[in-house]
Amino acid sequence: MDANWYIINKSNKIISKTDKQSINMRAFIFPGQGCQHEGMGLELYNNFPEARELFEQANEYFGRRISDVMFHGDELELMKTENTQPAVFLYEVVAATVQKTITPDVVAGHSLGEFAALVIAGVISFEDGLNLVLNRATIAQQVCEKFKTGMGAVIGLSDEYVAKRIKEIWNESGEPIYFANYNGPGQVVITGSKKGVRLACKAFQKEGAKKAVPLLIGGSFHSPYMEEAGAQLGEIIRDISFHKARFPVYQCVDALPHTVPEEIRKNLIQHITHPVRWTEMTYNMERDGVTEFYEVGTDDTLQKIVSRMCPMLKVSSINEAEEYLNIL
Repeated sequence: MDANWYIINKSNKIISKTDKQSINMRAFIFPGQGCQHEGMGLELYNNFPEARELFEQANEYFGRRISDVMFHGDELELMKTENTQPAVFLYEVVAATVQKTITPDVVAGHSLGEFAALVIAGVISFEDGLNLVLNRATIAQQVCEKFKTGMGAVIGLSDEYVAKRIKEIWNESGEPIYFANYNGPGQVVITGSKKGVRLACKAFQKEGAKKAVPLLIGGSFHSPYMEEAGAQLGEIIRDISFHKARFPVYQCVDALPHTVPEEIRKNLIQHITHPVRWTEMTYNMERDGVTEFYEVGTDDTLQKIVSRMCPMLKVSSINEAEEYLNIL
């Protein structure tokens, strides 16, 4: 589809220039940290010269063979801070780039996935993306080590109820608790002090949650605990060249589509200190005319979430691309 077919109106809704109506669109959706696994990207490297070129470019940029960690490293090695985020980002950019069968009209990334989305939309360069995800990981880890913080998954309670209760638990205990991710209706991630998250999960278990458990993740991503990391990463983001997006990018901070470079930059600076609004992002894409979602990742994490939210729409994987049949 012609990249200039749309306009974003005053309500931040995508509409056609010709008939001012939303039309059918394809979205590439990029998952965040957690989808890494041993062997990720090896089939791409072995079968596509363009993929090998991108992997080797990343190896050269990092001054080490991140590709070897992805292809042959075990789970523990892939979970190391300096490996996880660059590996997920690199896989997603390569998987979206190499295939030519499916082209997106819009893109969106969940948390870390937003950086791959920005590269595919032409907002930032591949090299700048490598720079950002590596610094995002190392700076955030340094901040995480200063605080005893954690994250917890809560499923089966309304967002409004969780919001009310974490405020009450915070007031009663003095332990800060925030929303980190709105992943779907009745499916959120909370974050804050380790004690606060533990208290909240224990309370939610008693109050009817289908699931309420602390996660094996140190740190308090997408919360005010990351203000120091956000300031440091913000300085790097300000020094990077941003370009007009080739197609709209739905961003985590406000859940709205953007193409203007400075709007995207401003949102990205706030990215690490604000919650991921994936529920709104998904519904906004549906509202604007997206009828096909293609997850660009190693598993089906986002496909499951989006399928539950939009059961009448096509939700699939980039692996459906003709180039990837019988390979991925």
